[in-house]
Amino acid sequence: MDKLWPFFKSLFAKAKESSPSQPFLHELIERSEAELQDYEHWKNTLVRRRLTGLVLDQYAISRVLPRELDETVDFLDTPSSKGFAIHFFKTRYSRRDATFLLDYLKEKVRELGYRAQISDTRTYTRPNWVETVERHYLKPRFQLPGEMGAPPSGKARQRFGNITIELELHDGQAHNLRFRATSYRDHLYEEPEDFEALMKQLLV
Repeated sequence: MDKLWPFFKSLFAKAKESSPSQPFLHELIERSEAELQDYEHWKNTLVRRRLTGLVLDQYAISRVLPRELDETVDFLDTPSSKGFAIHFFKTRYSRRDATFLLDYLKEKVRELGYRAQISDTRTYTRPNWVETVERHYLKPRFQLPGEMGAPPSGKARQRFGNITIELELHDGQAHNLRFRATSYRDHLYEEPEDFEALMKQLLV
C-alpha cells in the first residue's frame, strides 16, 4: 500500500496539469486475449452488421438528400479530408460495440494495404467529465516511382490518404467515433482514390 500511494499522488498531480492538448495519461492500446476472442465473435453478429449498415445507408442518403440524415451520423467532406462520425451518445449501442467497431475499422483498413502507425489512448480532465480518446492511425504503403506496380505518372500512389480512427469516451461511456481519411494535396502524389470506394470496402 505504501508503494501505491506515490503512484496515485503522481496521477492526481498529472490530472491537474492536463490540458486540451496535454493528456495526463498516454498509453498504447493493448487488447487482452479474452477481448480478442470476444471481438472475433462480435464481427459475425447482427449488431456489427446493423452498425456498419447504418453508416453505409446514411452515407448514401448524404449524397442525395443531406437534410434527411439521421442525427446519429455526420459526414466530413473537404478537399483534403473525408470521413464520418457516429454519435454513440445518441444511440443504444454499448461501449463494447463502439470499441469493437473501432478495431473492426482498423482491421478493414489494414486489408487495403495500410500499415498501423500507432494505436494509443489519451486521457484528459474536462470541466465536467474525464475524456479518453482511443486512436488508431494508419498510413498507406506508398508505391514510389520505379517500384513494381507504381503509377505511370511518376507520382506516389497514396490510396485514400492517411487514416485516423478515434473513439471518444466520456467517463468511460462511448460518446463519438470518428473516421477520417486525409490526403496529400501536392505534386508528389497522385490524386486520392474515391472515398465512396473506401466506404464500400469498409462497410459492405
